[in-house]
Amino acid sequence: MTDMSGKVALVPGASCRPHTGTRLADDHPTTPGAVVTTRPIPSLLLLALGLLLASGCEPAERRPGSGTEPAAPRPNIVFVLLDDVRYDDVVDHPFVDLPSLRRLMHEGASFERFYTSAPLCSPSRAVFLTGQYPSRHGIVDNGERAELSHQIVTFPRLLQEAGYHTGFFGKWHMGHEDDTPRPGFDRWVSFVGQGAYFDPDMNIDGQLVRDEGYITDILGDYAIDFIAAAPPDAPFIAFISHKAVHPETHPNNVRTFPAAPGDEHLWDGADLPRHPSWRAPIDDRPALERPVEFDDPRSPIGGLPDEDIVGRLRMLAAVDRGLGRLIEALEARGVLDETIVIVTSDQGFFYGEFGLAQERRLAYEPSIHIPLIIRFPGVVAAGSRPRTLASNVDIAPTMLKLAGVPLPEDMDGVSMVPVFRDPTHVVRDAFLIEYYTDTVFPRLQNMGYKALRTERYKYVRYEERAGMDEVYDLEDDPFELDNLWPDRLPAGVLETLTQRLDAAITRRQ
Repeated sequence: MTDMSGKVALVPGASCRPHTGTRLADDHPTTPGAVVTTRPIPSLLLLALGLLLASGCEPAERRPGSGTEPAAPRPNIVFVLLDDVRYDDVVDHPFVDLPSLRRLMHEGASFERFYTSAPLCSPSRAVFLTGQYPSRHGIVDNGERAELSHQIVTFPRLLQEAGYHTGFFGKWHMGHEDDTPRPGFDRWVSFVGQGAYFDPDMNIDGQLVRDEGYITDILGDYAIDFIAAAPPDAPFIAFISHKAVHPETHPNNVRTFPAAPGDEHLWDGADLPRHPSWRAPIDDRPALERPVEFDDPRSPIGGLPDEDIVGRLRMLAAVDRGLGRLIEALEARGVLDETIVIVTSDQGFFYGEFGLAQERRLAYEPSIHIPLIIRFPGVVAAGSRPRTLASNVDIAPTMLKLAGVPLPEDMDGVSMVPVFRDPTHVVRDAFLIEYYTDTVFPRLQNMGYKALRTERYKYVRYEERAGMDEVYDLEDDPFELDNLWPDRLPAGVLETLTQRLDAAITRRQ
């Protein structure tokens, strides 16, 4: 399809590949708030558009030999945020095979010591987006935070103000009933609360849509459409916030982990890896020793059942296929190597470490240690495994730095750009972890804390439970089996950790 000048005219929502699900065409007559049924877009039209994009829709200023190439073009960004995915779910796993992620790690960097500063959905997402700790951005729990989430200054919002074409696809989860578009996004695809894995109700730029299919595939479709139709004269960011692999929620606290069709029997019979902390005793951590209501299916005796663990891992297969399709879309557009591709997670999960299951919120390594995989040729060293300590509070300033956008003064994070070329560069030697107590899990009542994770130690100070703090020497005890608080640390260490934690809380950095 061409316009009056003979140039390729893009149809909003067109994809670089035949559409595999159903979608509401952008010119479908609807009124705001109306629930409509989607209809398929003709696959031949989409295929034709995809071929045109692959051959002629590449931005002129990015085509070799065009004569208009800038010295340092601003990169596109594809940011993929997973839900509840632990570091060891995707990095060096003994049997989970994720070829698209493997390619990204081979062609980019996989950070070995990347963490969340807030191991809980809403606060962690706000940390990623703002570069601020929860005590600064204000979204401290999974409560009704919709109003505040319309006000926070996110890095996509700052990129939009700097000329980026911006799209959000997926789980916002800062506000349970409000799925309306947030500031900073030209394209908005989201849903209420946790959404649903099959045939979800979606909010598409303010219009309510009943979509068909599996949510991981649906979000990938929308993001691919966005990439294909992005204006050729501006960089873009596609922020893809998957529901996977969060549990599907049902009445009476029942949770399930539904795989995509065809993946239901992946890795049947595989032997699950077990860390030494699996079902480890908790007699040296009194904050966890209180009685547990084991009739709550979220907190079964001994931790998460094996079938649920494998169920979570199966859900990653659809995520990985979606990543492959995103890479294909970037290749078809001719901008793969001009695009920063990032994959990470909001927090981890417990598989029975210390008998925990879905509690997540605690500062132990399975909950705070998350993957960070970045591909950006020429900037990020291919095949690198940086050991630098870093937190999700550092992501927003890093994205702004790469895009050449000034950093707000109230960001707590620091740019990770220097480590991209030099994996030995030290980003930071400590970071703050915050959890504000909530009422979801009886076992965690009044267990809000501030914690400091340094190169060697982790100090967890419970704010509502005097005399129950925890300190671990992660160099000698990486699985946090031996609580050294208060009197089994080398002389002066606890005093130093206390001072550093107090300073981090005061400075929030």
